[in-house]
Amino acid sequence: MSSVRVGIVGLGNVGRGTLRLLRDNAREIEAKLGFGLRVSAVCSRSVLRRRSAAAELHPTARKTADWQDIVRDPRVDVVAELVGGTGAARRIVETALAAGKPVVTANKELLAEHGPEIWARHSSRGGWLGCEAAVCGGIPVLKALREGIAGDRIDALVGILNGTSNFILTEIERTGSPFGDVLEEAQSRGYAEADPSADVDGHDARSKLAILAALGFGERVLPEQIAVEGIRRIRNIDFAYAGRLGHTIRLLARARREPGGLRLAVGPALVGKNTILAGVTGSYNAMWVQGNGGDTFYYGKGAGPAPTGVAVVSDLMSAARSVRETAAEFASPFGHASLAQHSPVSSESEVRQFYLRFRVRDRPGVLASLASKFAAQGVSVDAVLQEPHFDKNDLPFVMTLEPAERSALSAALREIRELDFLVDDPLALPMVPTLADGGDLR
Repeated sequence: MSSVRVGIVGLGNVGRGTLRLLRDNAREIEAKLGFGLRVSAVCSRSVLRRRSAAAELHPTARKTADWQDIVRDPRVDVVAELVGGTGAARRIVETALAAGKPVVTANKELLAEHGPEIWARHSSRGGWLGCEAAVCGGIPVLKALREGIAGDRIDALVGILNGTSNFILTEIERTGSPFGDVLEEAQSRGYAEADPSADVDGHDARSKLAILAALGFGERVLPEQIAVEGIRRIRNIDFAYAGRLGHTIRLLARARREPGGLRLAVGPALVGKNTILAGVTGSYNAMWVQGNGGDTFYYGKGAGPAPTGVAVVSDLMSAARSVRETAAEFASPFGHASLAQHSPVSSESEVRQFYLRFRVRDRPGVLASLASKFAAQGVSVDAVLQEPHFDKNDLPFVMTLEPAERSALSAALREIRELDFLVDDPLALPMVPTLADGGDLR
């Protein structure tokens, strides 16, 4: 049986990983499909000017710098968009779908911002859109929500969705190194881009959470509707204090169905050391899903050419089956026939314990001044912790608070920021219970 012909657009890390897997695993792929997947064309802006070792793994593939040569070529059956961004990538995806070709993408930004509209426009024409690689790399979390546990009603999910940030946080904890040094290490290993903002400022995880909200809760969520905070202000002293409290720090993406709507947030949080999420280290990702039918957990490599390439190739195999079996129905990539309007619950109404790290110029009355500001908002201090420190002009210490509404904390912090003994803005992190220690996913 003749092979299904694949066109690859984009030769970044994911594109190169995909090409290598299509070559190295060709025999297994053909055994599973009953026919082969053949790379018939490869596109990147530089492929004609500069040698590409990955492209040369497929010597018969045509090389082009114009993506339209691939999406309009009748000799290409399936298109993989691996360029990223929302400009050219959107045109590639829409043009290929309009031409009746299945499309595979790893583009979480495009899917989060425009995916439902793209799907609505092209699904009625028999479009096929595979996007497993967009969230958690090689972990099949989207397929799990779309198919594996589709019969359940999802109440909450919490995940570590960005491998770069997780690597940075766990290396700070392991080595005690400053944030900047660990970021440079992540960049040298290829975990972080030259501009790491999308990862360390939480925007990458936010886009992924928007996609998960569609699959898990059936709501159309734009990334800018999700409260987000990054990890740039986390320091090794925070891990020291978190450890004294029996916790560690992870960048969490959280979603919870509540009577008033859906609460979504991305940001660093304290996680109990006896929980399974605390054991997710390095560039690994994980997601915990709480549903009426029980809880499920998904774990694996969340970044890198190989795990993400596996997800792309798996989608290419599904796309190839859709080419051969034209009568087969394809579920919406967002898990619902249509998405409801997002009903957000404000993060300011969240009630939980908080960790607060201060840096102050030490003098009598500091603790009393802070406690009075919290008391004025009805917030009670739970504990005060101070590691030995010799610089009294930049003294770090931590307060933990009894459960309080975030709006009350925000009001107290607005007053506290006016105090003249502060060296830096206070760092406030939620303390998030998980099922492993008898709590729920909040």
